[in-house]
Amino acid sequence: MISKDTASRWKARLDDEDEKDEKAKDAAAAPQVDKYLFKSRTVLITGPIQQELARDVTARLLALAEASHTDPITVIVSSPGGHVESGDMIHDMIRFVPAPVNILGTGWVASAGALIFVSVPKERRFCTPNTRFLLHQPSGGTGGMATDIEIQAREILKMRDRLNRIFSNATGQPIERIEKDTDRDYWMSAEEAIDYGLAGHIVSSANEIKS
Repeated sequence: MISKDTASRWKARLDDEDEKDEKAKDAAAAPQVDKYLFKSRTVLITGPIQQELARDVTARLLALAEASHTDPITVIVSSPGGHVESGDMIHDMIRFVPAPVNILGTGWVASAGALIFVSVPKERRFCTPNTRFLLHQPSGGTGGMATDIEIQAREILKMRDRLNRIFSNATGQPIERIEKDTDRDYWMSAEEAIDYGLAGHIVSSANEIKS
C-alpha cells in the first residue's frame, strides 16, 4: 500500500508536469499567434500600460510599417491605463509611422489607454458596443524634500494641462469642459463616447473596420 506521503509527492509531481506541459503548449503557440497577427497587420495593447509594452508595440508598428507604407494597421486597445510616458510613446509612434492606423477599443479604454486611443483621427477610432471609456487627470506619488515635492507637483500640473489639450483637440470639446470632466473620474459608454467626440464608430464585426 502506498503511504499518504508518497501519494502526495506523486500528485505534486504529476501536477508539476501538467503545468510544464501547459507552459510548453503556450510557448509553442505564441510564434503562430504572432505570425497571424503580423499577417493581419494587427497589434494588441492589453493590460497596464508600461515601458515593456510600449517597446513591444513600437517594434511591431515599425515592422508593419516597413512591410507596407500603405496597408492599414489595426491596433486593438483594452487597458486600465498606467504609465503616462509609456502611453505618450505609443501615442506618438502611432502618429509617426507612415502606414495608416485604425484603433479598436474594447473592454475598457481608460486613462493612458484613452491617450493611445485618440492618437488617430476620429474617423479611424472604433469601439465595440460594450466598451467603457475613462478620462481623468494624471496622478503621481510625491516624496522627498519639500523642493522635490514642489517640482513633482509642477510637473503633474503641466502633464494634466498637456493631456487636457490633447483630449480637447481629439474630441472637439472646449478645454474648459475637458478640465471640468477630468477633475474626477469621467466614465462613458460607447454611445456616450460617440456623442462626446472621443470615438468615431461603434462596430460589431471586423468587416465594419475594413469597409
